[in-house]
Amino acid sequence: MLHRTLGTTGPQASALGLGCMGMSALYGDADRAESIATIHAALDAGVTLLDTGDFYGMGHNEMLIGEALRSAPAAHREKALTSVKFGALRDPDGGWSGYDGRPAAVKSFAAYSLQRLGVDHIDVYRIARVDPDVPIEETVGAIAELVEAGHVRHIGLSEAGADTIRRAASVAPISDLQIEYSLLSRGIEERILPTCRELGIGVTAYGVLSRGLISGHFGRDRQLAANDFRGMSPRFQGENLQRNLDLADALRKVAEDRGATVAQTAIAWVLSRGEDIVPLVGARRRDRLQEALGALDLTLDADDLAAIEAAIPAGSASGARYPDSQMTHLDSER
Repeated sequence: MLHRTLGTTGPQASALGLGCMGMSALYGDADRAESIATIHAALDAGVTLLDTGDFYGMGHNEMLIGEALRSAPAAHREKALTSVKFGALRDPDGGWSGYDGRPAAVKSFAAYSLQRLGVDHIDVYRIARVDPDVPIEETVGAIAELVEAGHVRHIGLSEAGADTIRRAASVAPISDLQIEYSLLSRGIEERILPTCRELGIGVTAYGVLSRGLISGHFGRDRQLAANDFRGMSPRFQGENLQRNLDLADALRKVAEDRGATVAQTAIAWVLSRGEDIVPLVGARRRDRLQEALGALDLTLDADDLAAIEAAIPAGSASGARYPDSQMTHLDSER
């Protein structure tokens, strides 16, 4: 397994991380046994970074990871890094009601996460979305106090814009920014990525397959389950979906020329963007995980990168990343 360091102050992690959200929520029903087997397979393969959120399944995902870690070999368990997002407020019906970045709430969220995960510290802790009602300095300051107390090792950010990143970094060292980055989502390249690099902050990139759009596995006539949030995503609607899948088909031609899959090519492209970027793959099954790991063996030369850029040019995605109601919560889009 290749390794990369999360920024200049963060931990060394596997070059690919495992995003565990889909094992509990938002992508339709998941198989608990297969999910745990997938986490174990990832650890066996040398994947160390496990990413979750305390609101994924209202704590279900953290408990799932905790169960997987308890039943994993001790050597794997000791190397595992937990990356946790907090702050999203839910209601009993599964609805969303904003974000809470108040210092007291930060420490309360952390206490519950430590218990559900069954660990004595969280390796990287970050608010999922910047709380517009609480200065980021206060939120980061509260995490810094958790670091000082030994409950957290490193401070991260999520979907923060360049100005917010600078303000956060003025309070305490920031290991990494978690943000969507893929061939279909390249907005960070203008200001956010340069700011991170100036400040020595790494990037953990989620959505590297654009939630399946450029995985090579999403059929044009696929019917999404009622509990799959992609059914509300603009990129999965009507003509947007068909145009985005046209881009995936163009990428398939490039992938086939390299003897790789569409997913491997899309992941390898993110890996090629810099040693300071760690892609998170949202594999829920062992076969999908194995496919994703194959991206580590795919080296893209200048001709390959040019062909990929021609297949999916910057800005060619149809539709926004999220519905309007969720886009308003993205500090990174302001």
